[in-house]
Amino acid sequence: MLYSTTDAASKRAAFRERLATGELLRLPGAFNPLSARLIERKGFDGVYISGAVLSADLGLPDIGLTTLTEVAARAGQIARMTELPAIVDADTGFGEPMNVARTIQELENAGLSGTHIEDQVNPKRCGHLDGKQVVDEDTAVKRIRAAADARRDPNFLIMARTDIRAVEGMGAAADRARALVDAGADAIFPEAMRDLAEFEAIRAAVDVPILANMTEFGKSELFTTQQLASVGVNIVIWPVSLLRMAMGAAGRALDTLTDEGSLTSQLGQMQHRADLYDLIDYESYNHFDSSVFNFTVTK
Repeated sequence: MLYSTTDAASKRAAFRERLATGELLRLPGAFNPLSARLIERKGFDGVYISGAVLSADLGLPDIGLTTLTEVAARAGQIARMTELPAIVDADTGFGEPMNVARTIQELENAGLSGTHIEDQVNPKRCGHLDGKQVVDEDTAVKRIRAAADARRDPNFLIMARTDIRAVEGMGAAADRARALVDAGADAIFPEAMRDLAEFEAIRAAVDVPILANMTEFGKSELFTTQQLASVGVNIVIWPVSLLRMAMGAAGRALDTLTDEGSLTSQLGQMQHRADLYDLIDYESYNHFDSSVFNFTVTK
């Protein structure tokens, strides 16, 4: 009923404990609070909140147009709806090192379990597009150091994302990853790795957890969880997948309305009202008012 019964500090501690086992943790991307609850219901290990999804939800491209206030507010709405830990994309930290420090504390306040800060030049772009630019090592290090220094809960995960592989190659990616760990990063997100050997190279370069981004239509092959676990990846995200599936289904439904005049033929593809009511725990609200849930929804 209402929101998560697990407080943010407990979520963070549990997430750190799971991460320390070395197993592969699966974090599908939630595109709203209800989808986060569904991710939990289906037995996944955590929830990922993509900057690209938050931008798209506002009808905007993923080029750094969203603000810290918008991201913290929406991420908090998603995080509070699930007992799972939630990790959010904080792009380049929303400014200079002082802004990065504020970003960390705002995300802690919002109930997140961690975030990642990247080393792109602002305005940034999707990590799987061509033409990216990255900042110099000193700037990247200052961002991560500011994040680590600002953290109040030691279990809040500070992850460093590096996009340098697409700009300067794998040698530079390994060097940048090591420098970011030395600056205080708890984990590394090497963006746009092309094959398993590249993930292995980053795994060999650092002694912290690494994340694999399995976004569709990008630079990386869509490896299975078994393949990623075999090369030592610790977190896998599917950042935009659920939004893409939902928008694809919405487009097909609108086409059906145009072609057939109703959605009768699509009823089998819909989430049933009974399933929706179960997911939002409709019945539990009877605790406050016995007239709230005094009906039966049959399938």
